[in-house]
Amino acid sequence: MSQLHRGCALGMLAFALVAARGQDSSTPANPPSQDAGTSQQQAPVPAYGQQGAQTPMSENPPLSGIDQPNLEPHSAPLSYIQPGATASESADSNIGNNLGENSFRSISRALGSLTLQRLWSRYDLALQYMGGAAYYSQNGLGWKTLQQMDLDQKITWKRGQLSVRDSFSYLPEGNFGAAYGSLGSQGVASLGNTSFGGFWGGSGLGTLGLVPRISNVSLADITETLTPKSAVTAAGGYAITRFYGNDPVTGLAYLNNSQVSAQVGYNRLLTKKTQIALVYGYQGFDFSSVGTAFHSNLVQVMYGHRITGRMDFLAGAGPQFTNIGVACQPANLGIDPHCSLNQNFQVVGTIPDFRIGVAGRARLRYQFPHTSVSALYERYETSGSGLFAGAETDLARLRVERPLSRVWNAFADLGYSRNSRLQAATGSAGLAAKVYNLGFAGVGVHRSFGRDFHGFATYQFNELSLDHSYCGSAPSCSRISNREVITIGLDWTPRPIRID
Repeated sequence: MSQLHRGCALGMLAFALVAARGQDSSTPANPPSQDAGTSQQQAPVPAYGQQGAQTPMSENPPLSGIDQPNLEPHSAPLSYIQPGATASESADSNIGNNLGENSFRSISRALGSLTLQRLWSRYDLALQYMGGAAYYSQNGLGWKTLQQMDLDQKITWKRGQLSVRDSFSYLPEGNFGAAYGSLGSQGVASLGNTSFGGFWGGSGLGTLGLVPRISNVSLADITETLTPKSAVTAAGGYAITRFYGNDPVTGLAYLNNSQVSAQVGYNRLLTKKTQIALVYGYQGFDFSSVGTAFHSNLVQVMYGHRITGRMDFLAGAGPQFTNIGVACQPANLGIDPHCSLNQNFQVVGTIPDFRIGVAGRARLRYQFPHTSVSALYERYETSGSGLFAGAETDLARLRVERPLSRVWNAFADLGYSRNSRLQAATGSAGLAAKVYNLGFAGVGVHRSFGRDFHGFATYQFNELSLDHSYCGSAPSCSRISNREVITIGLDWTPRPIRID
C-alpha cells in the first residue's frame, strides 16, 4: 500500500482521536443510535444475548469473536416488534453509475422495515427485514427492487454461546457507501451489534452501472469461556454474490463468486479492560463462471482495550499466505510439469503462484458526552465485488454523529477502499484494470417531528476511479465515475411494541 493510502487511513484514525480532545465534558445527553436515520428515536434496544452473568466475558467479548461490545450495556433487555417506513427523493448527478457521466436526474424511493427481537432464558432471536422499491428517472432503468434481511439466533449456556447468523440482500448496486435514505441499507449485517463483512465476504465495494445482484452471508460461530480470563472462539461462513445481467450502458459482465471462510482464536484478558488474542483464518474463493479459484491462510495477533459504555479499541495484524493458480500458456509446455495438452490439443493446467502479504485491522468506537465516533481500517483479500476475480483490499471508514439540539441531529460519514487485482483479467468478464478505488463523503441532518416522525436531508459525493491500465494502449479514456446525491425524506419510526 502506498504512503498516500497509508496516510489516508492513519489520518482518519487521527481525526477520531483529535475529536476526543475537543468534546464538551458537560452532563451526557442521550447518545445517538447506530443508524443516522433513527438517531432521535427512543434509545435502541440492547444487543440480544445479554443475560446477566451467563457468560463471564459478556461485557468484554472475545476479540476474535463476531460480536462487538455494546456501548450501552446497562439497558434492560426486552422482546419487541418495531415497524418502520421511509420515503425519499434524490437528485443524482450520475444515476447509472457510469464512467464520465454528469447529468442530474431524480430517484424516488419507498422502503418499509420490520424488526423482531424475542428473548427467552437461553435462546435469543433477532430478525430484521427491510424492503421497497426505487424509481430511476432514466430510460432503461425505471423501477428497481431493494431487499435486505438479517437474522441472528443465539443459544447461550453458562460458559458460552452458539450463534447462527444470515444476511441477505438484493440490490441494484454495491452496499459500501450506498445511500438509500436513513432507513436504507447499511451494508452487510446492519442488525444488532455484529461485525460481518470484511473477512467474511458479502461487501459490494464498488459498482459500475446498475446490475441487480443477490448477496448472502451465512455464518455459525461458537464462543466458550475456559476460565474467567480466557476464551476460545470458532466460526465458519459461506458467502455468495450472483449478478443478473450486464451493465446496460457498457455491457460489462460481472463475475459471480462464492467464498468459504473459517476462523479460530484464543483470547486472554490481561486486565478487566485489556485483552489479547491469537487468531488463525482461512479464506477460499471460487469464480466458477470463469473457471478460477484461490485460497489464503492468515495468522493475526490482536490487542483490544475497552471501557464499558464508552470506548472500544481493537488492533490486529499478521502474515497472510495466498496460493493462486496461474493458467498455463503454450510457452509453458515442456517447461512446467503442471501444464499439458488435452485431447482437443488445448493447453490446460495451472501453475502455482504463492504469495506472502499482510492482513490486519484496526477499529475505534468512542462515545463522548455528546458525540459518537467510529473509525475502521481493514486489510484483507476479498472477492473483488464482481469487478475482479479476487482483490487485495484496503478499507477505511470514519463516522461521527452529534445531536445539535433536542430535535436536531447531524452526522458525517467518510469511506475509502483500494482494491488491487489478484488474478489476471478473465476475457470479457470483469474489468481490464489492475486497481480500482472507491471513496465517498457524506453529511446529513435529521429532525424529529413529534414522537414517530423524523425528517432528514443528506448530501453525498462518491468517486470510483480505475488506474491507467484500464485504458490499455489508448493515451486516455474515461476511467472515473463521480456521483453527487442530494436526498430529502421522511421516516416513520413508532415506539417498539413489547411482546413479553
